[in-house]
Amino acid sequence: MQVVREKDQCTYNSVIVRFGCEVGVKSSKTRLYYEKEVCRHIRNLLEKGGVEHDVKYVFGRAYVTTRNAIKASELVTRVFGVSSASPALETTSKMEDIIDAALKIAENTLKGKKSFAVRCRRTGIHPYTSVDVCREVGGAILRHLKRDDLKVDLKNPEVAIKIEVRDDKSYVYTGEYEGPGGFPLGVQGKVVCLLSGGMDSPVACWLAMKRGAAIIPVYFDASPAFSDEASRVKALECARILFDWTTEKQRTIYVVPHEEALATIRKKCPEGYTCVICKRVMYRVAERIAEAEGAEGIVTGEALGEQASQTLANLIVLNEAAKKYPVHRPLLCFDKTETERLARKIGTYEVSARRSRGCTAAPKHPVLRAKLERVLEIERNIDAERLIEEALKKAEKVEV
Repeated sequence: MQVVREKDQCTYNSVIVRFGCEVGVKSSKTRLYYEKEVCRHIRNLLEKGGVEHDVKYVFGRAYVTTRNAIKASELVTRVFGVSSASPALETTSKMEDIIDAALKIAENTLKGKKSFAVRCRRTGIHPYTSVDVCREVGGAILRHLKRDDLKVDLKNPEVAIKIEVRDDKSYVYTGEYEGPGGFPLGVQGKVVCLLSGGMDSPVACWLAMKRGAAIIPVYFDASPAFSDEASRVKALECARILFDWTTEKQRTIYVVPHEEALATIRKKCPEGYTCVICKRVMYRVAERIAEAEGAEGIVTGEALGEQASQTLANLIVLNEAAKKYPVHRPLLCFDKTETERLARKIGTYEVSARRSRGCTAAPKHPVLRAKLERVLEIERNIDAERLIEEALKKAEKVEV
């Protein structure tokens, strides 16, 4: 994927937006709805970013007219449902105009380069073929630049000058910015996400967003006894970064006091069961929030076997705590390297990697195969329902 240089900004006056591949395989009705939702998010994000623009939608593509095409491309590729975007020079579909535009692009992009190719794709009826465009433009570039060291290399060019012709318009470009793909945010409803300041849960949230689910983050604050202020700050910053991938006005995270509940759990339940009971309480709080917010599921950052509470046997016991909503685990089969790679892409890695106290309540010898009957007995003894009610009463929404 060729890099678009900032100094080429003056050349470009538009952006080609390509929709995610999964959007394109939907039925015509669903695809139309999804693509228009992507365009709505693009307009909102460009407005939010202070970029003057005009978005034109045609089935299968969006074209943004703007004087700041590079910044617009960078912003557009933070919209879920976009696979890529290219700053381009827009002109008419007349051959002479295509050649003129291609020469302007070539003057900037072929400096210091020794080989190039011309690629063309067309939609609509024109008095020429795509091969005609490539041949005419390539010949014009060689004649215009008059360089003996410059040649056409169709197999491995240093620069590919690309031309997209659609009906009466054409777009000339060289590079692309990669987008997240997936589905436009919100088309799959809402989910409550258990969000900490760690590496895993922000990535799980982002993956749910990529699949079209709007998120309602929930942070369980066990400070000062079992966590610290740094952990809370990390969680809030991760939430802010995640919301930067959206164009929605609501940017709130639930902060649920968890110190009292965790103290009771540690005091009254067998040590090995601390984490399992703690997480079940979190699930039940999240379920009540989901019910209040009209969400349709719960998302966690759990990965199979990463922690003692995340064995298959323990996950079965954890799932039983959520009665009304499914628990989704996008990272279930991810290893840490895969998760960290995504965290860097999303922008949460540096925040999550900062030092913090973390949870100090974890037992030295946690149970690996918790028995549901035993768990239910423990929850009756600690009056888990009361802990949940108290936590919900003290929960607050925080703007980020």
